[in-house]
Amino acid sequence: MCIVFTHGYRGLVHASILLFVQFVFGLAAPLAAQEVATQAPPAKVQQLIELLDDPDVRQWLAAKQTTATAAVIPPAGYASRLVTGIRRHLIGMGQAIPRLVPEWIAARERIAHELQNGATTAIVWGLSLVLIAGNAAEFLVRYALRRSARRSAAEPGPGLAALIRIAPLVVFAIAAVAAFAHTGWPSRLEAAVAPLLVAWIGARLLSAVASAVTEPRYTGSGAAEGRAGAPGPEVMLFWYKRSVPFIYAMAFTWAVVDMMQALALPADVRDLTAAVLGLVVLGMAIDAVVRRPLVEMTAGRRVLRDALIIGLLALLWLLWAAGMKVLFWVGVFALILPPLLRFTTVATRSMLDTEAADYIPIMRNVLIDRGIRLLIVALAAAWLAMVFKLHGSPVIQGDVAKHIFRGVLAGVIILLVADFVWQLMKEFINLQLKRATMESGDSAQIARNMRVRTLLPILRNFLAVFIAIVAGMMILSSLGVHIGPLIAGAGVFGVAIGFGSQSLVKDIISGIFYMMDDAFRVGEYIQSGSYMGTVESFSIRSVRLRHHRGPVFTVPFGSLGAVQNMSRDWVIDKFTINVAYDSDVAKVKKVVKGVGAALLEDPELGPLIIETVKMKGVEQFGDYGITLGFAMTTKPGHQTQVRRRAQALIKDAFKTHGIHFASPTVQVAGDEAQSSMAAAAMTRDTIAKKNAALAAQQGGEAAAE
Repeated sequence: MCIVFTHGYRGLVHASILLFVQFVFGLAAPLAAQEVATQAPPAKVQQLIELLDDPDVRQWLAAKQTTATAAVIPPAGYASRLVTGIRRHLIGMGQAIPRLVPEWIAARERIAHELQNGATTAIVWGLSLVLIAGNAAEFLVRYALRRSARRSAAEPGPGLAALIRIAPLVVFAIAAVAAFAHTGWPSRLEAAVAPLLVAWIGARLLSAVASAVTEPRYTGSGAAEGRAGAPGPEVMLFWYKRSVPFIYAMAFTWAVVDMMQALALPADVRDLTAAVLGLVVLGMAIDAVVRRPLVEMTAGRRVLRDALIIGLLALLWLLWAAGMKVLFWVGVFALILPPLLRFTTVATRSMLDTEAADYIPIMRNVLIDRGIRLLIVALAAAWLAMVFKLHGSPVIQGDVAKHIFRGVLAGVIILLVADFVWQLMKEFINLQLKRATMESGDSAQIARNMRVRTLLPILRNFLAVFIAIVAGMMILSSLGVHIGPLIAGAGVFGVAIGFGSQSLVKDIISGIFYMMDDAFRVGEYIQSGSYMGTVESFSIRSVRLRHHRGPVFTVPFGSLGAVQNMSRDWVIDKFTINVAYDSDVAKVKKVVKGVGAALLEDPELGPLIIETVKMKGVEQFGDYGITLGFAMTTKPGHQTQVRRRAQALIKDAFKTHGIHFASPTVQVAGDEAQSSMAAAAMTRDTIAKKNAALAAQQGGEAAAE
């Protein structure tokens, strides 16, 4: 449907160009016959007529008339001059109405005079050569691209479809312009035909771009289907059908106005023709506004919105008709650019790979998303600069105002370039952070990932501030502000602030050295004085710690001091257990060894253990039992989990093997004498067991020696 629709407009434009050529050249032969039949005027009269028809002579006479009028009229204010200029412009357009047809006839006579020597056939053949060369090149390129796409097994995506649609038109433009330049045209005729050719090429390219962007949406194909915030297929189809005729109408209007200037038609006639053609474009725009599909809203809101947009469109036509070209184009871009940029963002992001995980796809995404925005705004700024250069003097007076206008345009481009660079850097940093969050079994890679997650957010904030400062300085410079004194003043001001806020400087410098020493990273558990917790994030001057019970500490770097990192490399965890004096220590050690083996076989805790639990030996002899020491090495942060599991297994193993934990006992007798005797006996038994244990330990040490 899209291809048929586009080819229909292309055929219409072909027919229009041929009819216009016939209109321009059709009276060449009859005029030549009339010159033979009619008696030629005297030679001097003919020379005078030719001189009066010369555009340079007309321009000089108009300038002399304007200078004489300005010498008579006393100087007035800016508003008065502006109103007077608009009134003179409108009066001139009114006086040009009866001269419109005679001026066109005179232009045809000038063209026919250049074609008296039988060059009409050569010109028609030259125009045919342009069309044949352009269409042949377009057909060959389109055929080659489609054949290459058919050879691939995969269905061509939106990007390839856009290339197949746009690339042949670019080749057509190159071939047509080359053929046009190669053909020998009379100077006046070449200047008249060139705008038509450029407008035709530009309209076809813009229509192809509109088709490539909107067709995947209204046909239900492409990755954008169902994306939040994207317009529906009916909306896209509506705007495509309206945009193509609008593009051709705008191109035709520009071509006719530029062609009239090449044919040396007076300025008032050109302005009248441009205003009439502008009415046609205005009618097309108003019809699109009234008929456009909208989301559900009340009738009052829709009428109010339509009235506001139609009023703005009418105001733009009045500015165009009044000759205020700079204000007209500023209004056009202010009205069109915001929705165009929003639509471009939605359309381009629908064709992007949002899950890109490599540098090349990310760079391509940024180039497409931000690059197209930059290109659109840059072209608009360049067009405004060109219009201001040609028509800016009636609107803006004074060198300061002109410099500010140019500075604002340059500032917009600087902001867009800064945004493009920032988006590119930010996406690269986000990719590294995304990769650093992936799980890895290598401890060295885990350490590197933690360091990346620590440093890259700080680098991202620094880059944002740096790019903003540089862009601001460049914008001020483009506006004519001397930034040298500002930089010097900022340096003096910075020194003053440094003396007044030494603690802030201390915090920042301390943070830099902590990062250089790699003292801690995001995700590690640290302790410094009374502050302890897991490192969550950094700022320029402080670190954010999350305590294991929930509270959050925001600690300035200058207040940290010595930092105890509990999450680096490995952790040794020790604990003690009291057993009864009659327990066999060797048996306990053997039982604990079996517990250590069971921990290593645990699928959940085994990977967290570096060295399993072992009994180190007897720590001391207590009043009620022997204190045994145990130790194990685990990965940081998991020691508590492993220790609890180990202690539970030890308890079960002791119960199975008949090993008793030490506990105080009390024996109660019937009378006081028996109680005293029982207490004394218990004390003797305890001391005897303690001495036996000491003797056994000393004997073991002697045997070991």
